[in-house]
Parts: sequence; C-alpha cells; structure tokens
Amino acid sequence: MKIGYYKHWSKNLKREIEYKTYGESGRGVLVFPSQDQRFYEWEDNGMIDTLKPMIEASDFHLICCDSIDAETWSLSSGDYNERIQLHEQWFKYIVEELIPKVNRGEKLIVTGCSMGGYHAANFFFRRPDLFDGILSLSGLFHADYFFPKYNNALIFQNSPIDYLSNTSNYNLIVRELKNKTMIFCCGRGYYEDITGESTARLGKILTRLGVEVWVDFWGTDVSHDFYWWRSQAKYFFEKIAVKNVSRAA
Repeated sequence: MKIGYYKHWSKNLKREIEYKTYGESGRGVLVFPSQDQRFYEWEDNGMIDTLKPMIEASDFHLICCDSIDAETWSLSSGDYNERIQLHEQWFKYIVEELIPKVNRGEKLIVTGCSMGGYHAANFFFRRPDLFDGILSLSGLFHADYFFPKYNNALIFQNSPIDYLSNTSNYNLIVRELKNKTMIFCCGRGYYEDITGESTARLGKILTRLGVEVWVDFWGTDVSHDFYWWRSQAKYFFEKIAVKNVSRAA
C-alpha cells in the first residue's frame, strides 16, 4: 500500500496544512478526523490497517485531511462569528484546494467518526455535486451543541439538521441526493446517547424529504470509540465495495 504525505500552503487558511493518502487506485474516500484530531488519527487508531485489504485490492484509496476544530467548533469561549468564519475558510480550503488536488475525475465518498462524521455530513449535504456517498459513524448533526442559542446565518448553514428540516426546495434535494450511498451508523452504548439522538433525527428528516438513507443502530455494548468504529468501517466499506448497500442491516 502506497502512503503519501503532503504539506502545502492554503490560500484560504493563510497557513500550511497537511494530509496523507493511502493507496493509489479505486474509489476515492475523503476522511475527516474526530474532534480536535489530526490527519494521522485513522492511521494511529488502526482504521487504515482495518481497511488495508480493500485498499490493496484497489477498492478504495483514502485521503485523510487535517482539521482546525480546536479553533472553531471546540473553542467554546470564542466569539461565535469569528469561530464560524474560520470554519468557513477551512470549508473552502477543502472544497477549493484539497479536493481539486486529489480528485481523479470522479465524485468522492466522504466519511468520519464522531465530529468527523458531522463534517462528512455537512460537506455531503452542502456540496452533493462533489460526493456520491457518505459513511458517517457516531456523528452529531446540529450546531447548537457547540453554539448554544445561536443566531447566526452562517452557523445555520453548517447545521445539517437545521438547514435540511427548514428547506422548502424538497424536489431539488431529492434530485441532488438520488442514487447516492448514504449510511449513518451509531451505537447505543457509552457516550452514544447524544449522537444516537442526533442520528435518529437526521434519518427522520431525510426520510420525510423522500431521500433513501440507511440509518443503522448497533447494540447497547457499542460505545463511542475506535474499537467499534473499526468494526463498523470494515462492515460498511465491504458492502460499498461490492455495491451491496441497502437500507436494511
């Protein structure tokens, strides 16, 4: 498996930023790290080793990007507008700089765990033209968890439960998301109560909009950690690889 490390200047962030790639062929998968973590998180926590057989079989190649959550979503003492403006600059970095560098002429799959699962969903729903699939594990999809009682249009635009439940353009959403693979998974164990509730809310909104989505809840022993995310990633990516994805487990 070929591994690549890259560091380059971002015009949107006005700083150097890093990412790693794993594999050379197959469908491209953009990976977001969990809250406050870095581009090497999946490698450090065994996710790359778990998916290595599929990477080496040329089913997928992975692009693990960096994040700036500590300066945006996690900075609870910071000014709301400054935090979300910086997040938006990072959003533009991913869309305008990173994806054009790694895109091989096809739409990507997007994935992540916990906060990475939120980022995956937010990019997927805001820019469905760039992606044809999502696997979100233990995500949280409402911005008010990090921005309590917010009153800011840009925060709203980054809160999938809010902007999807308040849309009036149902037909456009259904058309943009048609035939895309959408999988949202969460456990029912330790620290999965908030993400589980958020996942269920998102699933109901998408179903109400007429969008086909697979929302899968695992057992009460399934906690919010990489031990389970490795199992979930293997299970779902194997199904994506053979295009055997359905709404039923």
